[in-house]
Amino acid sequence: MSVIVKVMCLFVGAGVVHGLAAPAVTLSPAAESAGYVARLLINETPFPGERGYVSEEDSKATMRALVLVIDARRDRIPSGYTRKEIADTLSRDVLDIITAGGFHGQMDGFYRDGKGRPAMAPRVIKRIDNLVRIAGEGDPGRFARLLAYAQQLADEYLAGTPPRPDLFEKITHIPPKQVTGRAYGWMTDQDCYHPGGAFVRIPDRQRGRLGGNRFFTLEKRSSEAVRSPAPDSAPLVSVPN
Repeated sequence: MSVIVKVMCLFVGAGVVHGLAAPAVTLSPAAESAGYVARLLINETPFPGERGYVSEEDSKATMRALVLVIDARRDRIPSGYTRKEIADTLSRDVLDIITAGGFHGQMDGFYRDGKGRPAMAPRVIKRIDNLVRIAGEGDPGRFARLLAYAQQLADEYLAGTPPRPDLFEKITHIPPKQVTGRAYGWMTDQDCYHPGGAFVRIPDRQRGRLGGNRFFTLEKRSSEAVRSPAPDSAPLVSVPN
């Protein structure tokens, strides 16, 4: 069943108060690709009052950057790399990209259950349910707008329209390394977290920190430098909070 964020507002005019229901903000069912992607964006983005929250626009920019990491892992594999090495899967399917590696895999807390269905950790479900509850209290505000934006981005991406602009696409040099451009991973922005391998931290001056996350691009390689996939245990994207 769809999650409905019920929002009410009052319109005041000519001394008369009219109680009217504002359009509902709807998250597609989690069993559907659009609903699953939207929940990933929501889970990996800070909302008002949470650690890492800066502003509504920063959180929206975070969501766009997250979609573009998925897109890069699907369709923008740079010369010298394989999809398996970067994404821990050979598949281009969005849900396979997200759930690669299992419960503590590429995108922590997003996995397939024993029947192969997309699933989420209880903590993820609990947080999203709480955000939906808050968004439904009072007049439409930042919570409702961020939830709606996550669903909009997911819908548009799955319909074939990635978000623009890509903040990291044209980055070619992060001293002392030449890099591929685009972001291919993210992790919680703490010094103790780094994907390792050929991932290169995108610095603050190039907007590599968004929504409390640090985004990573890749060191540039020659086309002949395709290497063996990283070990399955190597964390490449996110980590438990």
